[in-house]
Amino acid sequence: QVQLVESGGGLVQAGGSLRLSCAASGRIFSIYTMAWFRQAPGKEREFVAAVSWSGGTTYYADSVKGRFTISRDNAKNTVYLQMNSLKPEDTAVYYCAADRRGRLGRAAYEYDYWGQGTQVTVSS
Repeated sequence: QVQLVESGGGLVQAGGSLRLSCAASGRIFSIYTMAWFRQAPGKEREFVAAVSWSGGTTYYADSVKGRFTISRDNAKNTVYLQMNSLKPEDTAVYYCAADRRGRLGRAAYEYDYWGQGTQVTVSS
């Protein structure tokens, strides 16, 4: 089993920045791809960004490309999401996810483990 715990969410004004963290524990050796998803009220969970085990490959949703940066520190078993130039439409609960198979997928069903989520609210 793998446990994921997100932190760093909060309330920020449009144009501001936040840095989310996701700490992993448990069977760390089995974790490959890490990703961030988000879910706004009344909407489906959507892909935000993913990073390979080495950190050398990253993918982003078009809506966040150029504003968000995903990274990881394997020594600390932590993945980060730096969010800049935030917009009100970025308001959502942000979830960290892990995929044992290293597929770098964009679909939620491809991920095996999930955190509890952290709320990000961007005011206009």
